[in-house]
Amino acid sequence: MTLLSQISKSVQRHPFHLVDPSPWPFVASLSAFSCAINGVMYIHAFKRGGFALLFSFLSLLVIMFIWWRDVIREATFEGHHTGVVQQGLRFGVILFIVSEILFFFAFFWAFFHSSLSPGVEIGSMWPPKGISVIDPWEIPFLNTLILLLSGCTVTWSHHAMVANLRLQALISLFLTIILAIIFTALQAYEYNLADFRLSDGIYGSTFYMATGFHGFHVFIGTVSLLICLIRLNQYQLTQQHHFGFESAAWYWHFVDVVWLFLFVSIYWWGGV
Repeated sequence: MTLLSQISKSVQRHPFHLVDPSPWPFVASLSAFSCAINGVMYIHAFKRGGFALLFSFLSLLVIMFIWWRDVIREATFEGHHTGVVQQGLRFGVILFIVSEILFFFAFFWAFFHSSLSPGVEIGSMWPPKGISVIDPWEIPFLNTLILLLSGCTVTWSHHAMVANLRLQALISLFLTIILAIIFTALQAYEYNLADFRLSDGIYGSTFYMATGFHGFHVFIGTVSLLICLIRLNQYQLTQQHHFGFESAAWYWHFVDVVWLFLFVSIYWWGGV
């Protein structure tokens, strides 16, 4: 076999990227499963359940960081993310967001199932007797304005990136992250002020499961946007290739829309 034929056989003749074998999907699934199990243990006050939950959550963050590092490496430094590959990634992110919509749909179903037809066990009324609900026009309304503003700033960053206005993209993305941190801090403060807990019947469980998982999604979105800010500052996101930021922006808009439904249904309508 001649040298020319060997070279021709090693050249990739299609625009697709065949991913190298990676342990991270399997390890990440184990870590996520561990988070779910340890979360249940923590809720039911098992001994050292909080420590186990924290350890599994931190391990999941480390795995996310390593996995994202590999994806960034193959996209930025190895040039595997062609236009066809990016189109496939877009479909993947859309399917992921659809699965997240169905995830939150289950919590809304549980909430409306109990609120529209409250049983005698909770006094045949909603909110249940003895529950002092949170005023929707205080911290929840402020958080709504903050999230809507963050949606504007992340859109500003996207348009600035497409227009190759790098400084504007950096400033607007930084503002988005600051707003996200403020939202999370205010939600933690709201939880601290609330008179009911997760164990306080159906109202407490539906409220904290829905808003708590939304807060977790805000945290994941904040981490994603922070990674995008670092990559943008290091010139890894360009005018033509910035799908990592685009997917994070889609996810952030999904978080915004879910919060609007939470505010209207659980905070406002559910607290009347």
